[in-house]
Amino acid sequence: MSFLPYPWILDVVVVVLLFVGLLLFRTPGAARLGSGAAALGLLLAIAAELAGDTLGGWQLLGPALALGSLVGWLVAARVSMIQVPALVAFQHGCGGMAVLAISFLELLRTGEAGWSIERGSGLLGLIIGAATAAGSILAGGKLAGLLAGRPRVLPGHGLLLLGSVLLAGGLTAWVGGLPDTQLAWWAWPLVAVAAGIGWLIAVRVGGADMPVLISVLNASAGLAAALCGVLIGHRLLVVCGAVVASSGSLLTIAMCRAMNRSLLRVLTGLQPPSSAGHPVAAPRPEPALPAAPAPRSDATTDGPKTSVAPAGPPDSAPAPPDSADPGPTTSPQPSEEAPAAAPADPLDQAAAALRTAKQVMIVPGYGMALAQAQHDVMTLCRLLEERGAEVAFAIHPVAGRMPGHMNVLLAEADAPYEAMLELDDANARFPNTDVALVVGACDVVNPAAVEQEGTPISGMPILAVAAARTVLVCNLDAKPGYSGVENSLYHRPGVLLLLGDAQQTMVTLQAKLTAST
Repeated sequence: MSFLPYPWILDVVVVVLLFVGLLLFRTPGAARLGSGAAALGLLLAIAAELAGDTLGGWQLLGPALALGSLVGWLVAARVSMIQVPALVAFQHGCGGMAVLAISFLELLRTGEAGWSIERGSGLLGLIIGAATAAGSILAGGKLAGLLAGRPRVLPGHGLLLLGSVLLAGGLTAWVGGLPDTQLAWWAWPLVAVAAGIGWLIAVRVGGADMPVLISVLNASAGLAAALCGVLIGHRLLVVCGAVVASSGSLLTIAMCRAMNRSLLRVLTGLQPPSSAGHPVAAPRPEPALPAAPAPRSDATTDGPKTSVAPAGPPDSAPAPPDSADPGPTTSPQPSEEAPAAAPADPLDQAAAALRTAKQVMIVPGYGMALAQAQHDVMTLCRLLEERGAEVAFAIHPVAGRMPGHMNVLLAEADAPYEAMLELDDANARFPNTDVALVVGACDVVNPAAVEQEGTPISGMPILAVAAARTVLVCNLDAKPGYSGVENSLYHRPGVLLLLGDAQQTMVTLQAKLTAST
């Protein structure tokens, strides 16, 4: 950066652009502009390093930049929205590996023995970088479906984690005082132990806790980069890493508060689960589901190929019409039996409920991402709005596999930003909601989280869809979610299970609404 009379000016410009990007991220409508501002800041930082010619010349940097840019572009262009969480975890892992490699090499180049600020920062960067890389690789494998997504707790898991942390601390104290000739040998065991810490943390996290792990990995990658900046004496890397670490930490705190649990419990399981949570409004007493319209002679089967079944005990089914007219005076012959009434099609009941609804709340979940149903959800939303209904989206903080996953999916389908409600705002509106439409969500609407103790989701605030007059659940099946806890919502009165592929269910509901206009 010697081409500038005051090189620090460009550093200030880069930092300002990064902060402007973070400020613009506060609103969904300006998030794209914020991404552009942050990208421009990073581009200026790279240009400054290249102009300063402090990294070894274009013979090395040119091919590396070209190859890295090409690989990054190809990966980003091919990744679908459902694969974004796994990509984010992989990117955090790349950051951790980069810090690990730089810290390892720079520690060997110092030529000094004994403790110093630079050596201490380098060793911490080495540890955090290795832990971040190992944890991110495991998290990315879970999110990509290559590994089982459920939490895995080993025998004595907490003791193994605590022992690894103590061993890493002891090795750091020992390695820090060695000359660089011996440090090269002892750094490898330190890296192995640090990677083990990252693996032990990531392997026991799964399901609804995955977004918290992603935000933690974001913060740890930034912290490792800042420590690496101290080691190599690069002030811009220190500032940028600190910005990433602080923003990731704030996001982690917000996510933990939204889940009503501590970070220690999420990452280590050492804290006993709390049974306190946001109360769930009691469901309305026996709401009557709209009767299905009489079948037409030219009706066709347009429902999902998978089975569609109503939920709830038998007494929650619609009662037969109450006939005030006693009917004909002649009684049937004893041998004759009245034909049994055919059970109402849940899809017809669901369509009838949507036709008369004035307030509709849609609750998206990870199943919507798997079915790639967000565009069909928005088509149904527009049909409802054309019929005079007011439609909003209830977004749980941990719905999906990364922070803001559902918001991104809905924004991709052109959902209005102002219609996306956070948990508390959505729960305040459910009692006045005619139809709550759950699309691929399970744990985030499971009343067991606040009604049962000792479950993986106990104490987690949920979206109180049971307070709506009618609840339509468009999930693939009635099995428990990632938590493994049976969803008691499915057995409540006023709840219809429309089991099957969520995308096909949305198409079927659209057809039934269109046919009734």
